[in-house]
Amino acid sequence: MLRTALLAAAQSDRCRAVVAGMPLTRQLVARFVAGNDAAHAIATASALAVDREVTLDHLGESTVDVERADATVDAYTHLLLLLGRTGLTSRVEISVKLSAIGGALAKDGKKIALANARRICEAASSVGTTVTVDMEDHTTTDQTLETVRELRVDFPWVGAVLQAYLRRTEQDCRELAGQGSRVRLCKGAYREPPSVAYQRKSEVDLAYVRCLRILLAGEGYPMVATHDPRLVAITEELAGDRAFEFQMLYGIRPTEQDRIAARGHRMRVYVPYGNQWYPYFMRRLAERPANLAFFLRSLATKH
Repeated sequence: MLRTALLAAAQSDRCRAVVAGMPLTRQLVARFVAGNDAAHAIATASALAVDREVTLDHLGESTVDVERADATVDAYTHLLLLLGRTGLTSRVEISVKLSAIGGALAKDGKKIALANARRICEAASSVGTTVTVDMEDHTTTDQTLETVRELRVDFPWVGAVLQAYLRRTEQDCRELAGQGSRVRLCKGAYREPPSVAYQRKSEVDLAYVRCLRILLAGEGYPMVATHDPRLVAITEELAGDRAFEFQMLYGIRPTEQDRIAARGHRMRVYVPYGNQWYPYFMRRLAERPANLAFFLRSLATKH
């Protein structure tokens, strides 16, 4: 119930105003978000890239005007230009939400998002890095996967994201596990109805392992996004010598990230940045009780 309440709050303008107005919120957000601009993102990526890899996400979603979508595309192309100049593109890629670049627009949203995604992919290709298209709530899954397929015609390295808690995802894994495919498998962080998503943690965990087995048996490149120690251990056992990578979020279980990298695994950190941090921050609180406890404890002990 707490998780449901937090995910509902992530969509509430009133809750956004309250949380954003708290004096301590910004320093707490800094645990999960690498600053407001590209310079902060580059600095964080540079520090992490010493012994791991990074995907950078310019925060923003559900954009409802063309100008803001264009500004997000410009932010990504600027970020990619900086990555090229700093020589980080061999270890740093980017992640993009389609709703941030036009996918949620009432008129021609799909067409605009695809065109904008192409611009970003062209910029990424020019500096020698890759793009992963993030997944959002279940109502956008078909459109997102269709866009990924269209992008892969010209940019076969474009990554997709699948969410294990959706009941459809095992079949999506089968369809996306082909040669050259890059698939990030995560549990899922949106508020979804029981008709389309598993609700109990045990069910989600079992679904995750089933999906993981499909991806590891395929010819693509699995990107295993989990903070769960048990799923990390299962992945290591199932994968053997097969190429794959682990992915974790910036600010969550950094010591475990160190240990995974030290064991010789490819470890990629998902690093968001920018001013549109509120929905992302609330989903992080909903994912793990420890995150919420950290937030509440800080509010109780400082003024």
